[in-house]
Amino acid sequence: MEEQEDVLSIDKKLVASKLFQASIFLAIAILAPYFGNQFITGTFVNAMFFIAVVMVGIEYAFFLCLIPSLISIYTGLLPLILAPIIPFIMTGNAILILIFNKFYKKNFWLGAIPASFAKFIFIWSLGMILATSVLKNIAPKVMLIISWPQLVTAIAGACMAYIFLKIIKKI
Repeated sequence: MEEQEDVLSIDKKLVASKLFQASIFLAIAILAPYFGNQFITGTFVNAMFFIAVVMVGIEYAFFLCLIPSLISIYTGLLPLILAPIIPFIMTGNAILILIFNKFYKKNFWLGAIPASFAKFIFIWSLGMILATSVLKNIAPKVMLIISWPQLVTAIAGACMAYIFLKIIKKI
């Protein structure tokens, strides 16, 4: 009986540690849009996705992918009229997390590069459809937000995450 209690207390400590770490990642993801620059925000947010997968697991990382887009609308980084693309961005973030999680244990870059490209292709292709059908008047703005900056910030975030994870010896 005592051995079972020890196992439970270790699990509680692990869960508490993961929750604490995830809350730090969440705070960074929430604050990032306040920089007001897509490249800074995107890089930090994508880095948090990669780091969260490695350090606290996919479940916590999925939760993170819901928040930054909503904060981007609130801060004005993403104009309110572009709110219809938020579900695509959130889904693209989830795709990044899923693919990275599947491959990063073999090699960080084997997970990060395909995940970054998959996110970019998903957001860009669905965003193109939305921009040309529903958001015709603002298509150029949508195109910039959903095009190459998505790939650049995902790869830059992977680089930032890689450096951080190397320093703390998690990869």
